[in-house]
Amino acid sequence: MTVAIDRATGKRSGDRPPRAGRAGRLKRAYQKHWYAFAMIVPVVVVLGVLVLYPLAYGFYLTLTDANSLNSARTIGVNEIEATYKFIGLDNYADILWGETSYDRFWSHFIWTIVWTAACVGLHYTIGLGLALLLNQKLRGRTFYRLILILPWAVPTFVTVFGWRFMLADSGIINSGLESLGLPTPLWLEDTFWQRFAAIMVNTWCGVPFMMVSLLGGLQSIDGTLYEAAEMDGASAWQRFRHVTLPSLRSVSSTVVLLGIIWTFNQFAVIFLLFGNTAPDAQILVTWAYYLGFGQQPRDFAQSAAYGMLLLAVLIVFTSFYRRWLNRNEQQLAI
Repeated sequence: MTVAIDRATGKRSGDRPPRAGRAGRLKRAYQKHWYAFAMIVPVVVVLGVLVLYPLAYGFYLTLTDANSLNSARTIGVNEIEATYKFIGLDNYADILWGETSYDRFWSHFIWTIVWTAACVGLHYTIGLGLALLLNQKLRGRTFYRLILILPWAVPTFVTVFGWRFMLADSGIINSGLESLGLPTPLWLEDTFWQRFAAIMVNTWCGVPFMMVSLLGGLQSIDGTLYEAAEMDGASAWQRFRHVTLPSLRSVSSTVVLLGIIWTFNQFAVIFLLFGNTAPDAQILVTWAYYLGFGQQPRDFAQSAAYGMLLLAVLIVFTSFYRRWLNRNEQQLAI
């Protein structure tokens, strides 16, 4: 093996140039992709101001005993300085295993899990059924799609207020039940029926998104797969189980994850339907709002701690969910 040597420099032709340092690599990357950096900077600034700073300040509040009585405030021309103190992780300890932890946190946490599972399950089941119907060759299919998408297109507060009027004691639902000789539930007063009504209203609002997403997935399935299954003698159920569901796996995993995150943090439906009048029907996010803004004195530290716990729960769930999906995909690939 021979190696050529440059007589002027004394370097061998096979030698690699020295690797540039981190500063040099960053400089070259900036010179090459400066336009991309220029486009990203405004987004980073906006996210920092609207997301990162409130998140960091909220976490700081969880380590204090801040409330509306000891926070900085202005009364007339008088400016009162903050007097709250740093207490470490006491807020988290009080929420998770304090004397009133079950009434203040765990009961709402359990109801939030039930609420999320029930709503997302109904969203997916009903949405998939409607998507399968709309994927067929039906007369007036465009009209049906328009009608079914309306609950999602109408602003949430309009939809929820409409349901609130219908669920009132003298509303159209109880009037119809009474005319049929059936019992009339206290939809907005009894705890069980409050929770039932909340799931019903949120299902009405959330099904159209699931339906549209799954309909797009159904339309992307290759029709030759169904033809091959029919030639093999597969029944309609077998085609649905072995062709439709596996083909919708990627779409389903995404919309279910989004549905869980949105439903777990669904503030508008519970708050607009009940306000602060249904303490046992409050999910964690509305209960956190009540602690911080719906009572006197307003407990900013506890409310912020609830927000951090919500974020932690969703991060842990999302990481396990994505890991479970990846493991299933690898098993299917094998």
